[in-house]
Amino acid sequence: MRLKLLIAGALLALSSSPVIAGHLHPEREYQAAWCQRAGGEQEVVLDDRSRVDCLTEVYAVEVEFAPKWKEAVGQSLFYGLKLKRRPGIVLILEEPEEHRYLDRLKLVADRYGIQVWEMGPGALEQ
Repeated sequence: MRLKLLIAGALLALSSSPVIAGHLHPEREYQAAWCQRAGGEQEVVLDDRSRVDCLTEVYAVEVEFAPKWKEAVGQSLFYGLKLKRRPGIVLILEEPEEHRYLDRLKLVADRYGIQVWEMGPGALEQ
């Protein structure tokens, strides 16, 4: 029994690691850095309990890792409508091959008026 608990604890600890999850840094670190530079407010809670990653005077911004770009589109459009702000997405690109997601996002963003910014791990060191 003791061994099972030890193994379960080790697996739980490993599963919460951003490196194990496939990311160099947690999303919240990118979100905090970008939002601070933009002069926005982080984690604004809406009446339906959803949370805008960063709210500026002009934009309702969703911060998301590149492979989840499709989810970011819907969220940014929804937040923009709810808050009467322009929709925006900060796409986190940690690997060079992830630029294919940025290309896809830009096609949709151009069509629906979504502002797109990109951010990589180097931006956390500035």
